[in-house]
Parts: sequence; C-alpha cells; structure tokens
Amino acid sequence: MWRTVVTIAAALAVASCGSRRGGDDASLDPGGDDAAGDEASEDVGEEEEGWSYTEEREPCAAHDPLRRVFFGDLHAHTGLSFDAWSYDNRHLPGDAYRFAMGEAIDLPPLDSEGNGTRTVQLARPLDFAMVADHAEFFGEMLLCTEPGHAAYDTETCTGLRNDPESAVVTFGVVTASDDPVRFDICGPEAGCIEEAALERWLLVQQDAEEHYDRTSACGFVTFVGYEYTSTTDVSNNHRTVIFRNAIVPELPVTYYEAGTEWDLWAEMASGCLDAGTGCDAMTSAHNSNLSNGRMYELEYGGAATLDDEREMASLRLRLERVAEVFQHKGSSECRNGFDGIDPDPLCDFEQQWPEGAEDCGEGTGAGGMRLWGCVSRYDFLRNALKRGLEEERRLGVNPFRVGFTAATDTHNATPGKVEEDSYPGHVGTVDDSPSTRLGAGTVTHDTVIDNPGGLTAVWAEEKSRDAIFAALRRQEVYGTSGPRMALRFFGGWDLATTLCGADDLVGQGYDRGVPMGSDLPPYPGSGSPTFVVRAEADLVPLMHVQIVKVWLDASGDAWEMVQEVAGDPAGTATVDPDTCTPEGEGFDVLCGTWTDSGFDPEEPALYYVRVLENPTCRWTRHDCLTFDPLDRPEACSDPGAALIVNERAWSSPIWYGPD
Repeated sequence: MWRTVVTIAAALAVASCGSRRGGDDASLDPGGDDAAGDEASEDVGEEEEGWSYTEEREPCAAHDPLRRVFFGDLHAHTGLSFDAWSYDNRHLPGDAYRFAMGEAIDLPPLDSEGNGTRTVQLARPLDFAMVADHAEFFGEMLLCTEPGHAAYDTETCTGLRNDPESAVVTFGVVTASDDPVRFDICGPEAGCIEEAALERWLLVQQDAEEHYDRTSACGFVTFVGYEYTSTTDVSNNHRTVIFRNAIVPELPVTYYEAGTEWDLWAEMASGCLDAGTGCDAMTSAHNSNLSNGRMYELEYGGAATLDDEREMASLRLRLERVAEVFQHKGSSECRNGFDGIDPDPLCDFEQQWPEGAEDCGEGTGAGGMRLWGCVSRYDFLRNALKRGLEEERRLGVNPFRVGFTAATDTHNATPGKVEEDSYPGHVGTVDDSPSTRLGAGTVTHDTVIDNPGGLTAVWAEEKSRDAIFAALRRQEVYGTSGPRMALRFFGGWDLATTLCGADDLVGQGYDRGVPMGSDLPPYPGSGSPTFVVRAEADLVPLMHVQIVKVWLDASGDAWEMVQEVAGDPAGTATVDPDTCTPEGEGFDVLCGTWTDSGFDPEEPALYYVRVLENPTCRWTRHDCLTFDPLDRPEACSDPGAALIVNERAWSSPIWYGPD
C-alpha cells in the first residue's frame, strides 16, 4: 500500500533563582525571525548537527547551533475530516495554514450562503503546523459532499448530509470495529473511493507545499500528515503520522489497511523509512487518557519468542517518537486515585474521567472515547514510562521511550487557538457559543470538560522541516497547555550547581551535559547526576518549577517522586474569579539546579520537568461571566467545575540506564 512517490508538490519544489515579574532577562529567545543566529547556513552537516536537508530549499538565514524554540500545532482538523464536516466545518488545509500564519478565519454555524458566522484570529502566529485529517474517509467525504459523483445520492451520502450528527456515529462505528468494512457506495465503479481518496491526499500535500516557506526567510513550516483512526471497541488508539518532507506514500495507510498500530509501524518501516526513496516519517500517540489501557498495553501480537518481542519493541521505538501529554481532550500526564501510587495534587489538572471511575487494574477496557468502561493507570504517560523501564529491563529495549508534545486537536481548522479568554470551541456547532460550550454536549463530543488545547515547542537550529523534524525525533521538545514559556532542561555528571548564574548556561548544558529527550552518558563510577532547569514566562508570570523522577528499584518495583526546584509553590498569586483580575507576584524567569542524592547507578530512571504559571481564569469562567448572574447555565454553579487554571509545560524526559 505504501507506494512511495515524489509528489507533485515535491516536484514543484525542486524548480533556584528567579527574577520577579518585570525583569528583562531574555537569554532564552522565544523564536521569531529577529532571534539570535543570523549567520546563514551554507551547509548543515550530519556530523555537526545530526541532520541535513533532505529537500531542495534555500538555507535558513537565521541559524543558531545552540538552537531556538519554535511553537506549533501538529494536530488540527479541517472539513476533510468526517466529524469536522458534520459539524459545519467547510475549511480546507490551506485555510488552516493561513490561520496558523495569522489570518482570520470564519467558524460555524453557517449562514444561508454556507459561510461561517463567527470570526477568530491568532494574536501571535505559529512557527509550524500540520493538518492531520482522518484519512480513513478521505474518499467517502469527497464523493458524498460534492455533487456530480455517482455515489452522491446513495443512502450513506444522503444520510451524511441530511443528518450529520447521526452520520458521525455511523462513520465512527466503522473505526470502532476490529474488522472495518468500507461503505458500499461505488456501485459498478470499482475503485472510486480510492480514486477520490487520492484526490484529497494530493490536496493535503499541495496545500502544505503552498504554505511552506522554502526561502531563506524560513517564515513558516508545514508538515504533510494525517490521522490514523483506530478506535477499536470505542477505545482511543489513534496516531498522527508526520512526514519529514514532501516524499510521501501515494495513499496514506489507514485503519482499513493496518488493523493495529503494529501493522501501521510495519508498513511505515517497509514502505517509507526502508524503501530507499527519501521518505521519512514518525508517529505521535494521540491523547492516551481515553484509551482504556490500550495505548500502552503490553501486547506483542504474533510474537512467539522474546526475540520476536524485542524486534517489535524496537520497531515501535524507531517509529513512535513522541506522545501528546496534553490536548483539548485533557491531560495525559498523570491521574490520582490508582492503588499503590501516592497522590500528586498537580495530577488533578484537566481530567476527563469522573472521580471514582472504575480502575482497569492490569487489564484493559472499552468505550474510553465516550468515558465508558474503566480508566487505566497506563492511560497516563507517567505510568506508561514506568512500564517502559520495566520492559527495557526485560527485553533490553524500551518501547515506550517517548518525548512530550501537546496539540489542540481542533476540528475548527484553527491550529494554535489556545487562549482561555477567547476560546471559540473546537468542534463546530457542538460548542459554538457560551451556551453550547457550557451545555451537555452531544452523543459524540463533550463540552465543559474540554479545554482550548496546547502547543508543541521544539528546540531547533532553524525553522525548516528537517530541523524541526530532527528535534521531534531526538525528543528535544516539550508540550504546553497553551502558553509559550521557553523551557530549557539539561542533565549531566559534571554540571555545576552554580550554572543558573552563568552567562553560557546553554553552552555548558550542551558541552557538559545532555538536553531533554537524551540519555545521560554512562555512569562515570562515582557521583550523582545534576540537572538544571531554566524557564522564561510568557504572558503570565511563572509560579514554580518541579522535576519528576521515575525509577525502578532492585526488586523491579516502580517509584516516582516530585522535587521542587525553583519558585514558590505556595506563592501569594491569585485571581479574582468575579473579574478574572490577577493578583500577587510571580516570576519572569525561574532557574534551579538539583542533584539527585537518592541516585543508585543500578536503577534505571528518567526525569522530566513540570513548570507552572500563576493561576488564571479557565475558559469556563470567562464564558460564565458573559451571562447575567441570574441567567448563567447550570455548569457555572457546579461545585465540581474548575474555574481557575494553572497553565503549565512538561519537558521530554532525560533518561538513565545502567550499563
């Protein structure tokens, strides 16, 4: 199925210290075309930086070997997705890219002429974006929504147009089956769905190419990609697929062709990475918090021996490099309430499952996409990372060694629209007004428990596809719940505890240590690792910084701890819920070092950073304040509804493994 070709688009391209709020420290440049590193790169070499250009383009004029941070959204849907279209999204990928670059866009509901009746715009453009539409129904959606096709008047297609909400269920049932069968809409025209899917896939590529800046200005980066929509038994096992360049399959491999994630990775390896065509790709795990334990299940289908399992684990490690720690369907970092795990108060952040939901234990469940069945500790990345350390001890390979990203998963073609105070919803007419957003939702989509979503931040030398893709692959990336705080995280055996006062913190971090996403060098024979964290605030002051450690002891038991590193977790900062006015001080910059005094060189471990902002009003409170107090929806007086939020960021881990 992975008939890799150079597409039309590719062919065209060939012709603990802190400064209080108000400080002016800006040594962690948040990106932008005026950032440090103005020397043009004549040649980016594999040996020097670990990547090289795989496409014809002008070298970026702004190139910094110490890397800059760029913010983007790698998971946005347009009207090409069956569910987005069903809720009145009629936008195409190009519309989403123009929105990410700063243009205004109209949103549903549609008027009598088919135009949106609301307008939204980003206050700050993104640096990169990817449209990830559901590829399973590319062909069906074209045939059913554009008059003139033979399938247009079939029962399936008329049902989609006349009763879109029911159609979402009908289409969704297909991806929930363990043996999906395509709708019979072609009649005697065999292959009509594949032909239509090819037309849509070419549109995805062409729109990505049109909006990708190949000049030396390197103004904006697009990636060709899609969403693989495996929802077996209504559990979320979705992946987004990210291609490095414009050399992509003739058609994307979907749930129809690859019934499991293992099939998807095998097809990607044989038909893309190992095909010798220049095709390169990776997958990102969709939000695991709704997977009923399936996203990080210990299941090696078809493996008969340990060597078979080891080979499969290596395949997964090779292909699945990142995972969404946060998106509009909530946080997948951690959750309280599981037996044997001490509570962490910050794990209550943006939870979808109700308190007291059934625990899957060591098994799996079904129905997670609609919060049915049981919730698993392995739906959350902190526990999945523990399981990965256990597998590495057993197999010598860690299949769950992923970096952290975040996304919106918007179905409004609005990548990067993450502000709490101007949240327009994410699913067309499902949440198109304060009343609907604070209402009960639909049979397929929630409202109040959702949030505006997050952003992916990457540390890359420049704003090009190859540089950003390389950062994702080496996991020098982090996810945020929306803000654009700049976060550095280094670890090493020879980092000074006074590093926060050094002008060359970043240079020393790279020279004497390793950044987020890396493995610590082999144990030198004595001492403990030291870590340095430095974070710069975005629009809201920072509150505090923590390092989360996860490790296995000699008996194989998994443990976790949270270490405060900088700032004030019990600070005086608050927000007035009646006006959403912030009160109290915070920090412009937080920096701290920590040496792991409990380190045991025989115990595998990982460390990641969590940075919190001062409290602000959640979108629900902003929407509630638009109503007269006597007319506010019931959700506004629900004692369990969150009114205040501490926005945050999560770094990819730094890893340690005994020899």
